[in-house]
Amino acid sequence: MRIEKDFLGEKVLPKDALYGIQTLRAKENFALGYKPTHHGLLRALILVKKAAALTYRDLASEEEEARLYQAVASACDRLLAGEEADMFILDALQGGAGTSTHMNVNEVIANLALRILGKEPGTYEVIHPLDTVNRGQSTNDVYPTALRIAAITLLRDLSGGCAQLQEALQKKEQELEGVQKLGRTELMDAVPVTLGAEFGAYAQAIARDRWRLYKIEERLRQINLGGTAVGLGSVAEEQRLRHRQYRFRVLETLRELTGMGLAAAEYPMDSTQNADVFVEVSGLLKALSVNLMKIAGDLRLMNSGPRGGLREIKLAPLQMGSTIMPGKVNPVMAEMMIQCAIRVQANDYAITAAASRGELELNAFLPLIADALLESLSLLNRGVGLFRTKCIEPLQADIQGCTAHLSASYAFATAWTPQLGYDTVSTLIAHGQDGPESLRKALEAKQQEQLRSKGT
Repeated sequence: MRIEKDFLGEKVLPKDALYGIQTLRAKENFALGYKPTHHGLLRALILVKKAAALTYRDLASEEEEARLYQAVASACDRLLAGEEADMFILDALQGGAGTSTHMNVNEVIANLALRILGKEPGTYEVIHPLDTVNRGQSTNDVYPTALRIAAITLLRDLSGGCAQLQEALQKKEQELEGVQKLGRTELMDAVPVTLGAEFGAYAQAIARDRWRLYKIEERLRQINLGGTAVGLGSVAEEQRLRHRQYRFRVLETLRELTGMGLAAAEYPMDSTQNADVFVEVSGLLKALSVNLMKIAGDLRLMNSGPRGGLREIKLAPLQMGSTIMPGKVNPVMAEMMIQCAIRVQANDYAITAAASRGELELNAFLPLIADALLESLSLLNRGVGLFRTKCIEPLQADIQGCTAHLSASYAFATAWTPQLGYDTVSTLIAHGQDGPESLRKALEAKQQEQLRSKGT
């Protein structure tokens, strides 16, 4: 065991724990049992710390200082490789604008760097979580920067996933272009369409989502790193020159580490206190979820049956559908996609509410925004891929079902409206109780009647 102290008192920690007293306090305070901090956010925080360490190493005036920051950078590399993942022990939701998660990262990096140097964890006179790892930084510039990086990473994956889904839908459009079926509006018989045309409409909707997600990355590239507490880069007067060098170089290093076109925010105080960009991103995820829910709902309807439903398509049978009804198979992938979409829409409300609760120079509710946004991105990433491979790609047309519904409907009658008039066709349909063939003969007879009338 080891003892660490801060201005609030002291705590006993396991001897080999890489986290420290601040992490332990947060673990005790926020014992929600909700879920861990998103791994994408932790990874982005470590990347920010590595960029800062490499920058201070290059700016070091003494060899010993450079050696310490190299150890910090090496510790970051180990963490990025997946080592010591069990040292990040905090719940995703916490008070303090993310300070606790940030300190968890600072402490783990500091203690792992100490271990690399052959020192015991807690030897903070050598490498300190705040004085060394967090030098020139604040939760208020590091955490929003990391959230932007994590979001961009997942957005790029999601944009690619949407591109693949769009291609799968376009392939179905071509494959099913010759399958005639009954179109429906408000779940009532409308006019004949093709199954391929329906999938073409789905592809167009996903294409719009793909473009929106691609463009929104530009908003997220503006980061406030170097702005420290309120975006003004508050540091002691004698440190200002070095801090200006740090702010320039750390951004350049972070660009190289992430492969992202990150840029310094034009007004860092704005980026520090306002979270509307995350609301904007979430809104686009909500739009995607709406389209996915519509598509999944349509497929679920068209697959209904196999005897008493629409039976216009056949979804792949993936698993047993009932514990009491033998042979029942449910449209489980469509239902999964709908549930993912509902969760994304719920998260959008949480993000909106949390972003609107910021006061003055900071939003204290960034942990909720981060958790909800990254959960939505992760859900959509996995959900879109599964929906494509297990639902869209293997589905087939039920040509017999499509033909049966179309043949039994009065949908063809709409084509007679320009010739006979709306009221006339409506009256004939209302009295056409003997079936489509009887109605067709009545329409033809009325057309002949009108032609004779015009002839006289």
